[in-house]
Amino acid sequence: MAEEKISRISREIYENVGGTENVNKLIHCMTRVRMTIIDDSKVNFEGLKAIDGVMGVVEDETLQVVVGPGTVNKVAQKMVETVGVRLGETFPHAGEQSIDDLMAQTKAQAKEKYNKPSKFKAILNTISKIFVPLIPAFVGAGLIGGLASVLGNLVTSGTLDAGTWMQFITVLKIIQAGIFYYLALYVGMNAAQEFGATPALGGVIGAVSLLTGMNPEAPLKNIFNGSALAAGQGGIIGVIFAVWLLSIVEKQLRKVIPDAIDIIVTPTLALLVIGTIEIFLIMPIAGVISTSLVGAINTVLQIGGGFSGFVLGALFLPMVMFGLHQILTPIHLEMIAKTGSTQLLPILAMAGGGQVGAAIALWIRLRKDKEFVARVKGALPVGILGIGEPLIYGVTLPLGRPFVTACIGGGIGGAIIGGFGHVGSIAIGPSGAALLPLIAHGKWWVYLLGLLGAYIGGFIATYAFGIPKDIKEKADHYGETVEVETIQPTLHVAPTAEFETATISSPLTGQVKTLSEIEDEVFSSGMLGDGIAIEPTSGQVVSPVDGTVSSVFPTKHAIGITSDEGVEILIHIGMDTVSLNGDGFENFVQQNDRVTKGMLIARVDLDKLKAAGFSTITPVVITNTGDYKKVSTAAHHEIKQGDLLLTIER
Repeated sequence: MAEEKISRISREIYENVGGTENVNKLIHCMTRVRMTIIDDSKVNFEGLKAIDGVMGVVEDETLQVVVGPGTVNKVAQKMVETVGVRLGETFPHAGEQSIDDLMAQTKAQAKEKYNKPSKFKAILNTISKIFVPLIPAFVGAGLIGGLASVLGNLVTSGTLDAGTWMQFITVLKIIQAGIFYYLALYVGMNAAQEFGATPALGGVIGAVSLLTGMNPEAPLKNIFNGSALAAGQGGIIGVIFAVWLLSIVEKQLRKVIPDAIDIIVTPTLALLVIGTIEIFLIMPIAGVISTSLVGAINTVLQIGGGFSGFVLGALFLPMVMFGLHQILTPIHLEMIAKTGSTQLLPILAMAGGGQVGAAIALWIRLRKDKEFVARVKGALPVGILGIGEPLIYGVTLPLGRPFVTACIGGGIGGAIIGGFGHVGSIAIGPSGAALLPLIAHGKWWVYLLGLLGAYIGGFIATYAFGIPKDIKEKADHYGETVEVETIQPTLHVAPTAEFETATISSPLTGQVKTLSEIEDEVFSSGMLGDGIAIEPTSGQVVSPVDGTVSSVFPTKHAIGITSDEGVEILIHIGMDTVSLNGDGFENFVQQNDRVTKGMLIARVDLDKLKAAGFSTITPVVITNTGDYKKVSTAAHHEIKQGDLLLTIER
């Protein structure tokens, strides 16, 4: 279907439901766009039905506009993209928001245009978005699983009676498995949502990694070495990569598949192509990596001592992240069969201890960020009991550096156990405190010492070196306006002086532009008020009026001035320059300072802004435009500081 048709249908639906401001949420099913309407009286039902491409309208708890299979997903996606949200998210409504909220709403769009984050940070941010919605399930199921592990280990050690406790333990393990055994499905669905693919298809791709339909007696082979593929090989990271490929294939197919058969052909081809790639490429590659890692681990074990303990303890978290730790199970079983215990498991368990220490350090250093602290509080008890996924995917990995320092903590704990030597577990069980009952030959105190070493090592490494600067600044200003592109509404006052026409001089020298030329909807649409924009050729900024400074932003990129006549003027230097956190800006005034026309109020390094990829276009906006009859542009093309810029008619 031609893109212009999709755009037209989307636009006309909005026009007939009272605009985007009359829609609270939007989702779709196989044939219908479903909208939660705020005020039904604003909906033009006859107009909706008359739209070319609309097959019908259904009035229910949600307003349902029928556009047919194959078309509905494209129309719905276009509609949510128009307002900058995703399917199912609440629409932002300009009429209900403060100016702070309006600017925060557009920050993401402006950031895409002007701020170029590193690809590594973008990947970590994506991982965070995929796993954060799963944290409540991680915490609940993890605590239940942790309790099952402690009880199971006590039964194995003979402390508890198996006949009395095993059935209860089994129930707990079944509940725990609901999230952890089928984690690939949940991750697949969330990843699809993040990448713009169909969530159900993402879930199927996640399930493919479990090889559920494979005959164990005739397993699929690793094309690289001929070994049998194992369920879960490739891990969660492999699932995310496969779903990312799915999103690309699905979007391309929808561009070429006719709408009449889209619902049949697109998901079939997408699953067939990506499922095959996942089985025969992604999973085998992970198998090759796992084989290499196991070989490296065996080599390190032969070296022995604290060095081996450090290397193994530090490397285990990356193995968990890639789902490669499952390959170690045969090694554990072989060691137990030959020696009565596995000396590898206690060392590897230290990786979880490093996570715990890192999380506590993050809690302390970022304690002002209440949302983040709540996430840590939920994941910590589970981590202490040996369930590491919430801490890995919800806390340390999304931040990048703390994941590395947590690995260092795990290495320190492993070095302690490796240094003492001969610390083994009589059975395979979860790590953390839950493993204590399984430690053989009374060496539980060495294991506990190693665990404490991992806690302390992870804490110190993270506290000192593991806090990213931008994350710390965000936490320090949590709840404040510095981290989002916000415009603080100045206290509105009625004009204080009688006048027929007020004049605003230019604060800058440069090229005059219209607001519509600004690539930022808040300014270009006149949402903040009428005015003009200047593409500066000089970094000197002077006051355009006699008046009082009403606001100076902490990031120095925007200044508000109220003239003696009561005209409220906003000078916003560049687009999304809040991201520079004041770098390149110098202010010479503070809030409530008295200023006169032509007085130097700020200086900006235009070259630095441009080198960083930011637009230097500077809007000069009358934020109380509604108080006046007309705001007129008095300048065109070139302008110098002090030249007449705007006229205000009372």
